[in-house]
Amino acid sequence: MIPYRTNPVRQHARILTASLVGTAVEFYDFYIYATASALVIGPLFFPAQSPAARTLLAFMTFGLAFVARPVGAIAFGHFGDRVGRKSTLVASLMLMGGSTLAIAFLPTYAMAGPIAPTLLCLMRFGQGFGLGGEWGGASLLAVENAPKGWEARFGAAPQLGAPLGFLVANGLFLILSLTLSPASFAAWGWRIPFLASSVLVGLGLWVRMKIGETAAFRAALDHAPPPRVPVGTLFRRYPGAVVAGTAGVVACFAIFYLATTFALSFATTKLGYAMQSFLAVQLVANFALAAGIMLAGYWSDRTNPARVLAIGAALTMVVGLVFGTGLASGSVPVVLATLMAALLVMGLAYGPLGAWLPTLYPTGVRYTGISIAFNCGGIIGGALAPFAASWLALTGGVAYVGLFLTAAGAVTLAGVRFAPKRR
Repeated sequence: MIPYRTNPVRQHARILTASLVGTAVEFYDFYIYATASALVIGPLFFPAQSPAARTLLAFMTFGLAFVARPVGAIAFGHFGDRVGRKSTLVASLMLMGGSTLAIAFLPTYAMAGPIAPTLLCLMRFGQGFGLGGEWGGASLLAVENAPKGWEARFGAAPQLGAPLGFLVANGLFLILSLTLSPASFAAWGWRIPFLASSVLVGLGLWVRMKIGETAAFRAALDHAPPPRVPVGTLFRRYPGAVVAGTAGVVACFAIFYLATTFALSFATTKLGYAMQSFLAVQLVANFALAAGIMLAGYWSDRTNPARVLAIGAALTMVVGLVFGTGLASGSVPVVLATLMAALLVMGLAYGPLGAWLPTLYPTGVRYTGISIAFNCGGIIGGALAPFAASWLALTGGVAYVGLFLTAAGAVTLAGVRFAPKRR
């Protein structure tokens, strides 16, 4: 047993909190928008379209932020590798939080006509741009300060922000659905979660302003000046690592957005579940994600992150074969078990990323490398997930929905298997 005074978690509590809070804000922001897009964005911002077109347009605005994320990854990665992790993380959180808060004050189509969806898309782009530099910096903040043998457990700290952000967002929507009528929720209640994001952002900024630069970044600057253009150095010297890293991220995004955004939309519009009931089911299933992340962090330190990630990818392929059937079973216990299994497996595919991705790149281009890989993988696994699942459900039936997960797991497994080894 490690003595209390020397426990690495206790010693680095502020750093771990700073890395966790930003990712919690990220997933909170994305999930409240994902939930709003499944419930109200279509009718409020695209009322002239058919119901099916409204849903697709709402999911298109959701996917827009994923397109912006690689752009933000390049921009924030540039400054993260040249200026430092801390200041870049503060800037990314301010942009991300400001864009989310602004959505709370947007006019609807009935108020401003075509200007309304234009402003909505602009704010979504701002969200995605800020998020492009968030996860990479948060992971490096934890991993580059980790004691020897604790890299994966420290690297899992940002990932724990995902279930935390999901828990807060899901719980808030559940409370609103229980206390507001559908008309009130559509009229103004959906704005409350976007307003509430300012609390998490303020907490994140307060913690991050009190931390210092990582030891690995300082050591790299002492050894050599940073690259003038980190993204150019990255693609010129480490293209295989970018491709492998991108592939390694796909599975976790695919599971998350199929088990949350798509599942909520499909269950409430096609399967007849009440929104409150299904939000409660997802709230319980969320604890399996937290358990999977903690298990992955401990397991990765005992073995290695690549092995745990490969196992998570293989299990993703298996979950994909039963996901659609379980979701459409008509039995709440079966649906809950399906979502819990999916999110537990997501934890195994998501938890090791904070420790695995940094091993692919040297310190001088690490912020840029892991940010680009993470966000490009998010486009493939996250932005495409609701579209692919909806298309598979329409063409082949709900049982085929999970085939996207099977394909995503295969991509991630290939990324881990063929990742270049760096000395």
